[in-house]
Amino acid sequence: MTSPSEELLPSTRRALLHRAATAQAEGRTPSLVAAVQRQGQPVWSGARTCVEGHAPDTDTQFRIGSITKTFTAVLVMRLRDEGLIHLDDPLEKHLPGTAAGDVTVYQLLGHSAGLGAETPSPWWERTPGTIRPELADVLGEKPRPHPAGHRHHYSNPGYTLLGSLIEAVRGASWEEVLRREILEPLGMRRTSAQPQAPHAGGWAVHPWADVLMPEQVEDLGLMAPAGQLWSTASDLLRFAAFLAEGDEQVLCAASVREMREPSAPSESGDSQSGYGLGVQIARPGGRTLIGHTGSLPGFLAALWFSVEDDVAAVVLSNATSGPPTGEVAADLVRIVAEAEPRIPEPWRPLPGVDGQLLALTGLWYWGTHTFVLKLNADRGLELRPLRATGRGAAFRAERDGTWTGLSGYYAGETLRIVRADDGTVDHLDLGSFVFTREPYDAGAAIPGGVDEGGWRGLGS
Repeated sequence: MTSPSEELLPSTRRALLHRAATAQAEGRTPSLVAAVQRQGQPVWSGARTCVEGHAPDTDTQFRIGSITKTFTAVLVMRLRDEGLIHLDDPLEKHLPGTAAGDVTVYQLLGHSAGLGAETPSPWWERTPGTIRPELADVLGEKPRPHPAGHRHHYSNPGYTLLGSLIEAVRGASWEEVLRREILEPLGMRRTSAQPQAPHAGGWAVHPWADVLMPEQVEDLGLMAPAGQLWSTASDLLRFAAFLAEGDEQVLCAASVREMREPSAPSESGDSQSGYGLGVQIARPGGRTLIGHTGSLPGFLAALWFSVEDDVAAVVLSNATSGPPTGEVAADLVRIVAEAEPRIPEPWRPLPGVDGQLLALTGLWYWGTHTFVLKLNADRGLELRPLRATGRGAAFRAERDGTWTGLSGYYAGETLRIVRADDGTVDHLDLGSFVFTREPYDAGAAIPGGVDEGGWRGLGS
């Protein structure tokens, strides 16, 4: 059985190195560092550079751009979990006086608030944050090119508003709250708002000649919550493990899973991508990846993980353009997942059995559609169509004896047992749909009733 501490096969390690080396060479970036994690443990890292003997390692800082947004989103979710805010609160409730006070926290997290993608001129990534000392300078005179809630439209100023919201509620700077509530608990000692040696320098590579020049580095000021951070491959793998499993010191697993759920359709309508609450969702080749990409002048970064495969990858480079870091990180996940697929845990029976729940398992019918109800751990239920088509879902047991749908069409819907006067089960009610033990069971309370003649053949 494969354990997380086992090294990758030599063939897998070579394939990973080949992908990273190809990305650095074809992407014409001065340096590139990549790392992979399996089952929460680092299992591979590699680096390539144009400078002999000076390749970066997993402890070298690079600027990570918009991956910063995921950290900001975690801080907002912490406020929600503490009861200090609600995701459907209008921004005005906690941060009065902005030109976007009616948009909700949820819309800001998922980029559906209708705000502009960028600040007014000049280009905010290449100018000091001091030229935008107020939120009005970030939002500009026309901050809302779209109605709130109508579409996904990526917005950097939206995450500036979230950073200011955090500061208003916590009474401390975004940077201080980040350090205290995420970086220190997760042991991310090499992640910071300002570069700390050893760190890579950012470069611009000429598109038509193999020459380069240094990129300037700016403190983004109010825009920091959208893209300020510097980090390392090792620290980002720690963050990936947190995003996969949660950590009670930072954010519980349920809230992390909530962040990974799509919040709005992608702007292009592309079914292969989406956005949750502070995280991007990609589906290359049918594999679902969660994480974020990032860029600022001089730097490109990507973090992806697959929950199903329990594999994460980070790619960092120091060029304004060049290697497609998001694509490379996705390829690193794929290489490990396909070459050394995850070994499932051994099947084990439930520690105990509830006779009443066990009696509910088996075939159920919604009209003439056939479903199977299974009993899972912690009194959970799973309802699936017997054939390939149809709606199904897993359900979480609630204290009142009902179950709540966890995904798909039935997410958030209530499943309950309806009993007859004698205490026997009459039917299941799922969001008003009636499931019976027989197709259109004449003895069950089916809305509209059942034809008195019952089932018949063609000659009847």
